[in-house]
Amino acid sequence: MSKRHAATIAARAGIAQDSAHAAVTPPLYLTSTYELKAFKQPGPYDYSRSNNPTRDLLAETLAELEGGVKAIVTSTGMSACLLALQLLTPDDTLVIPHDCYGGSYRLFVNLAQRKRAFNLLVVNFQHADWAEQIRAVKPKMIWLETPSNPLLQITDVRAVCDLAKALQALVVVDNTFLSPILQQPLALGADIVVHSTTKYINGHSDIVGGVLIAKSQQLGDELKWWANCLGITGAPFDSYMTLRGLRTLEPRLRLQQDNTARVVDFLAKQPLVAKVYYPGLPQHPGHAIAKAQQSGFGAMCSFDLAADEALLPVFFSALRLFTLAQSLGGIESLICHPGSMTHASMDAQAQKTAGIGPTLIRLSVGIENADDLLADLQQAFNAVASASQQADNSGKADGTVRQEHEQQQQFRLNPALSAFW
Repeated sequence: MSKRHAATIAARAGIAQDSAHAAVTPPLYLTSTYELKAFKQPGPYDYSRSNNPTRDLLAETLAELEGGVKAIVTSTGMSACLLALQLLTPDDTLVIPHDCYGGSYRLFVNLAQRKRAFNLLVVNFQHADWAEQIRAVKPKMIWLETPSNPLLQITDVRAVCDLAKALQALVVVDNTFLSPILQQPLALGADIVVHSTTKYINGHSDIVGGVLIAKSQQLGDELKWWANCLGITGAPFDSYMTLRGLRTLEPRLRLQQDNTARVVDFLAKQPLVAKVYYPGLPQHPGHAIAKAQQSGFGAMCSFDLAADEALLPVFFSALRLFTLAQSLGGIESLICHPGSMTHASMDAQAQKTAGIGPTLIRLSVGIENADDLLADLQQAFNAVASASQQADNSGKADGTVRQEHEQQQQFRLNPALSAFW
């Protein structure tokens, strides 16, 4: 049989392979330990932190989808990032993008500054001199996130990989926003791909997990050793749920992209939207590169609300279908305020450098009916327009409007928990 398509790989993972009872769907192995055949004769499995049949099936499927040799399933997306960093020493330099996910940025900066785990260079890959900056430090690892979170900026993966090869550096690509259905960084020259499987790969917002896929056996073996050593491998039940969600990845993404195209077109015509960020727009700075290296533009988009920051609570509280929450990639539509939520761990200057403004809003578009989603957004914009008009008519100062609406506190995190984000 010729090479299978991605949708078939995902849908058929483990199907009709049960040797014990001929179950069509693969069983869930919840055991923590395994019996040895005899003294000093272990089988392929001995302890589930090291190996587990359910987790291994997920890993093998994701490796095949990404075109990699070996995959290591981890407990979270962040533990997958941490695992990749075990390849670095204090003398090595890591290059990261200036606009990466806030949690990743926090990890990189604190490991570099507080733990002296490696040297760090933050680069804007949208600037013309990105290659010169990287050449000057001769890094061991270059970290990419494309499209970026939350501004959907695009980095030319192949161009970075060509430079990395000349410098004998590793390239790691966070492919969470697109999944292997829409982008395959290993085929573009990357060495490692990282996913938060919490997002599109699982697709149902009911587990957290991560995966790291290596292009070579040597890298894969080293990373697996570190995963077992650190104890950050994924739980069997989470792996089972992720496999279940993975089966519908391709059809989910197809519908989500269709809905996103409708939402983006709506936002582009909305008077209360100052700017829309989406690689599928011809005017997007990275449109041409995205079109060349991706097989779709994804189901994430962001926009700047053309209203005072004080009116953000009005917008969020008016929504009925878009749920104000962390995360992305599920079948349900989510909305977030990156500055106070996903990127709250970045200080004000870092947010400003990354282009994250006070009225930036990020959407993760789900599989609901597109007409209903548009209607939900429209009535939220109407609420903002009405509140703005009322404030103008009554002569209220912006500070008074802010004080009244912030009492709702529906879009802000609990300050007591801010240290965790």
